[in-house]
Amino acid sequence: MDSSSLSPYILLFNALSQIPTWHYLVALLIISITFLYKFLEVHFFEDVFFKSQGTPITYNPSSPFCNAILSSCKILHSRFVATTWISSPHFQTAFLQFCGRSPVFSYRRHLFRTSDGGTIALDWLMNADVSGGAFGINGASLPMNNAISQDETTPIVVVVPGLASSSTSNYLKNLAFNLAKHGWNVVVSNHRGLGGVSITSDCFYNAGWTEDLRAVANYLHDKYPMAPLFAIGTSIGANILVKYLGEDGEGTPIAGAVAVCNPWDLLIGDRFICRRLLQRIYDKALTIGLQGYAKLHEPLYTRLANWEGIKTARCLRDYDNYATCHVDKFETVDTYYRRCSSAAYVGNVSVPLLCISALDDPVCTREAIPWDECRANPNIVLATPQHGGHLAFFEGLTASSSWWIRAVDEFLGVLRSSPYIHVQKKQTSGQHSALDSSIDQYPHLHVAEDGTVTAASSEGKRDAIEDIKNLQMLSEEKTTEMLSNAEQEKHVTEAKSDFMSETCQTSEIDKNIQGVESPDITSPLRRFLNQISQQNSISTWLLAFIAIRTSWPLVGSITKFIFRKRSRKIMPAA
Repeated sequence: MDSSSLSPYILLFNALSQIPTWHYLVALLIISITFLYKFLEVHFFEDVFFKSQGTPITYNPSSPFCNAILSSCKILHSRFVATTWISSPHFQTAFLQFCGRSPVFSYRRHLFRTSDGGTIALDWLMNADVSGGAFGINGASLPMNNAISQDETTPIVVVVPGLASSSTSNYLKNLAFNLAKHGWNVVVSNHRGLGGVSITSDCFYNAGWTEDLRAVANYLHDKYPMAPLFAIGTSIGANILVKYLGEDGEGTPIAGAVAVCNPWDLLIGDRFICRRLLQRIYDKALTIGLQGYAKLHEPLYTRLANWEGIKTARCLRDYDNYATCHVDKFETVDTYYRRCSSAAYVGNVSVPLLCISALDDPVCTREAIPWDECRANPNIVLATPQHGGHLAFFEGLTASSSWWIRAVDEFLGVLRSSPYIHVQKKQTSGQHSALDSSIDQYPHLHVAEDGTVTAASSEGKRDAIEDIKNLQMLSEEKTTEMLSNAEQEKHVTEAKSDFMSETCQTSEIDKNIQGVESPDITSPLRRFLNQISQQNSISTWLLAFIAIRTSWPLVGSITKFIFRKRSRKIMPAA
């Protein structure tokens, strides 16, 4: 058959059939590799051909602390280059969970009891243990046995683990070992119910629970007052740490802190982790971890939460809906996420704080990083490497070291020898969170020197104001009653007596609010009049004018009634 009469498609098929099969296999392999390279966010060629200058750092350029500390932190400025064969945030994160290696050593355990009856496992690794080679024994925890004297001056680092992590996690053991080897006493503050310790109260930890960290920090500071106290938070632990620092402000005993892979805004993180297929895999993995945690404490969760819902939860949001919201009394999951996010507390941080967040973190999105707030706070340094995954940052040919651990060790070492470490300041007022609203504050009256009446915030005068309002309402009722029954002398006399008594009480309370720190409406009227007259004569005349103006209708009514009664007596005689 003449080839010119054949269909073009038949000609194309005949031509393609002449291509060897292995060529198609190679083409399929190239397409698959390209797809996976983009899908898994591999950055091998980017690292090789497009070398960056270093780690981007955000800070307040006018801050003496930032300028002085950053000039000595070479590792922090250096460029992070991931291990070649795991140059992907997903490979890095998976390697941390399944293949990460850690030194074998023994913690010294101390069980700390909280005020509500809860138990926290404090696992210690001392500098003396590492330098003396006293580690090994399959990583089992040893009793504390007062290993540190109260006069110890070696700085202490308290570590707050991530979600469902404990002191036995590989990355925490690497962190503790490296810090202890460089002259630190490290204590890992395990979350309630983790580290092999049972929950001994009805209180569980969550992403914004700062009470345990506050109690541990105060305990360590009081017991070892000569040892500077620093803190490191990882993942959810970083969110708890930053929120705690923002809540306590200048009142915290923490001298310096580091937050690594902080989720910052839990509501944004919740939307992000459900967005793509890979993120949903992480979501499911974290949910399984929390379900395992709940399984360890099933009797408590059965009593306090929705156990059937916990078992069938398919994502973190489901777990928080059936567990966290029930146990911690949050109205909704979004309410829990909003109240426990640390981004709202960044502006109140008064402690030197280093924040490290990888821009390709597959769990904590870069969208939640509070860039402007970190830049505005002179106490915060924000390092954002382009790559690193979640708590991974493995580098070197064998992935034997982690860049963020080296950077944290360097930063804390420079900070502890500088004059910029934070010193706790006693606060005269109670602690207030960054989310407290002034709507719930009850105003009271304040009379200025020019006689202007304004609102001021004093909780102690709330009862006096309520009494004033009640007396004014009662006074108006009495006045109306006397006007309507003006023909009955007995009622007028009683009303006059009651009204004058109440007017005196009202005036007394007004003077009390103006001239006394703590109101006492039962104090003698004369004492307050003397105090007011000494402080402000204008206010005295103002109160007198108010008294005359408010009592004038009653005085007029009484006078008219008396005049009419006497007129009736005179008329018959005439």
